[in-house]
Amino acid sequence: MTRGLHVCRHLVLGLIACGFLFPISLVISTSLKPLAEIDSGSIFSLPHAPTLAAWHKAWTTACIGLECHGIAPAFANSIIIVIPSLLLSVGIGAIAGYALSLRASAYGDFLFSALLFGLFIPAQVTLFPMIHLTSRLGLFGTIPGVVLAHVIWGLPFVTLMMRNTFLSVPRNIVQSARVDGAGFVTIFWRLMIPMSWPMCIATIVLQFTYLWNDFLFGLIIAGHGQQPVTVTLSILAGAQYGLQEYNVNMAAAMIAAAPTIVIYLASGRLFLRWLGNPPRELQR
Repeated sequence: MTRGLHVCRHLVLGLIACGFLFPISLVISTSLKPLAEIDSGSIFSLPHAPTLAAWHKAWTTACIGLECHGIAPAFANSIIIVIPSLLLSVGIGAIAGYALSLRASAYGDFLFSALLFGLFIPAQVTLFPMIHLTSRLGLFGTIPGVVLAHVIWGLPFVTLMMRNTFLSVPRNIVQSARVDGAGFVTIFWRLMIPMSWPMCIATIVLQFTYLWNDFLFGLIIAGHGQQPVTVTLSILAGAQYGLQEYNVNMAAAMIAAAPTIVIYLASGRLFLRWLGNPPRELQR
């Protein structure tokens, strides 16, 4: 009976995995086909003569509007935008979440309620205030302006995640550290972060995914030539006239999605490694 349940479980998981992998396989297969093979064959057929020419063109010479330099510059813009946005939002949010988890007070509860309220505000509603703020600071149309918008928008989510995580740490451990003379920074960096490492990884992955896939702030706030890869990908796929190069579009889509796929695969290994060897404090 147990063996049958084990087989059924893996069968169901395999079917779910196939459901997720099927559209990705179609995208990859189409990107490896010459354009003539796409026009004459079926979308479900495998490439007869696989080629990376579409990938090379998508990266280097595909026309984005009137400029034919591929998506490489926009990919670099996304990296420049995402890295500082991720570090600042996760760093500030983790410190804020830790501070809010230390003690219950009316002032702290009010701040937490205000941050929690920010989670339910659509990005479109905050667009005009973001434009006004970045304009007043002289950052509108620049990459630092997009970074500022991402940090402000990401703080409620990161703070909520980290506060709930730090609240799960036993209070007696924190009190023991205080008795031993550890201060705010020491407890945060050497105790709370190591004991909350899985949630830190999950928060970083989710925040990275949001930042990399952002379209709205990158389209509105970033200036010309500084827009992220999501905006460039939209222009590439929707602004072509005449013959549509589906293989180039699919290759560009896979290139744009590659960082999030790599991050998810890498973080999954780290998470499983932590489960096999949790901190000593949690093994007692």
